[in-house]
Amino acid sequence: MEVKIINKSHHPLPAYATELSAGMDIRANLTEPVVLKPLERKLIPTGLYIALPEGYEAQMRPRSGLALKHGITLLNTPGTIDADYRGEIGIILVNLSSEPFTVNDGERICQMVIATYSQIDWKPVEVLDDTERGAGGFGHTGKK
Repeated sequence: MEVKIINKSHHPLPAYATELSAGMDIRANLTEPVVLKPLERKLIPTGLYIALPEGYEAQMRPRSGLALKHGITLLNTPGTIDADYRGEIGIILVNLSSEPFTVNDGERICQMVIATYSQIDWKPVEVLDDTERGAGGFGHTGKK
């Protein structure tokens, strides 16, 4: 599937790292480094604009290495880029560590996964069908 993209950064287009990769790394497009203090969040520009076809979304997800090694993750994960959004893709990073973290230009800050979705129509009812689980949640199914 081809997707239209405008790249206003000076970095290469996002690409799959391996033949079976689900996500493509997205890079920061910065004029100067950005420091994230502990528990601070900032919007990081990418310089990327996309036009997804109807029925598709782009999910922005954390990079596991940044999360494990530095406590850096996306505040709203997964972040959704809707098919009708035409603005610059911005990534909300948060520093969950106790140390400042510097985001440099070109740094891989998240990954983008393209996914299909369906829209629904609500059917208001008074009662829902019974299931084995019922209303149990938040650990209700226990450890196995």
